[in-house]
This record gives sequence, structure tokens and C-alpha cells, in this order.
Amino acid sequence: MSNHDDDQAERIHSEHDALVKAAATVSTDTAHCDSNPRVFLDIAIGEIPCGRIIIELFKNYVPKTAENFRALCTGEKGYGYKGNKFHSIVPEFVCQGGDITRENGSGGRSIYGETFPDENFLIAHDKPGVVSMANMGPNNNNSQFLLTTVTTDWLNGQNVAFGLVVDGFDVVKKIEGQGSKSGEVHAKVIIADCGQL
Repeated sequence: MSNHDDDQAERIHSEHDALVKAAATVSTDTAHCDSNPRVFLDIAIGEIPCGRIIIELFKNYVPKTAENFRALCTGEKGYGYKGNKFHSIVPEFVCQGGDITRENGSGGRSIYGETFPDENFLIAHDKPGVVSMANMGPNNNNSQFLLTTVTTDWLNGQNVAFGLVVDGFDVVKKIEGQGSKSGEVHAKVIIADCGQL
């Protein structure tokens, strides 16, 4: 590794450390803003429609991350969440979906390329229904996301929170009911339709 590579790696680690130190300083109540975009996920379990989830995207605090999720909901880039499944569901924790390339948690694709960096960790995982990026380590976000089913404050500083379920949390609980401690999903849970409101 060259000195330049060492310097770049050190700079990336320093930037990430600074983001972590600023983590969770904004509550989801504070982040709420009427001008933030809202998107919907229409969910089917075992091919049976079970309801709609509406999510406010905190564009006012994490604009790049919010835009990634919004565009994947609309499919305007030619790909997105429609027809995608939740590949891992752990009760009393999270429902994980958004692997639009492999559907098993090992893939995904953002609108910015294969991955994009952590934008910030300002929004706290302070209540059930927070929506945040799933990742494979620091600065490694793509299309995968988490719907939290409980308060998950241990994710602060690790996963970029960017939204909140504002309607349809009962549907999130129905999804959660298809999970297991290992994350294995009992009945197939898919995003039958999605878009922007």
C-alpha cells in the first residue's frame, strides 16, 4: 500500500469517526417536516395483499440517502423495489429488504452506483418504525434497508437512519410475524407496488 493509500484510508476513518461522534443528535420528531417526501410500499404476504406502509423520508437531514430510497420506490432509474422481497426478518428487531440484485442480502444497487458512503448518523433510532440503511460495514450503502420494529438505539452511529413509518405500522408488524430468530422468512413477503405520494 502506498503512502497515498495510507493517507486516504486514514482520512476515510477520521471522517467516519467524526460522523459517529455526531450520531443520534436529532430525534425523529424533530426531523419531521411537512415538505419531506413520502413514499409507499404495498405489501403482499404469500401473494395476498396485506396493506400499505407510508414512510416520511428525512430529506431535510439526509438528502442523498432519502433520494436514493425515493427513486428506488418510484423505479424512475429503470430499477427499484417493486416486486422485491424481504429476505431477513427478525422479530423484535428489524425487517430487512431491498436487495434488488440477489434478494438474499448479499447484493443491492444504489442510484449512485454499486454503493455510496454514510451520509451522516444524525437521526436517532429512537422509536419503532425508523427506516435505515442496511450495510456491510462503514460507507457501504446500496439499496438494502431496515424497517425497525422496536427502538434500536444500538444502531446509532452504525446505520444511517433516513425515514419513519408514519402510517401502516400494523403492516410492518404483519411482516414481522413472518420472521424468526435466525432471520429466516416463513412466507414470502414482497413489495407488490411502491412509489411516491
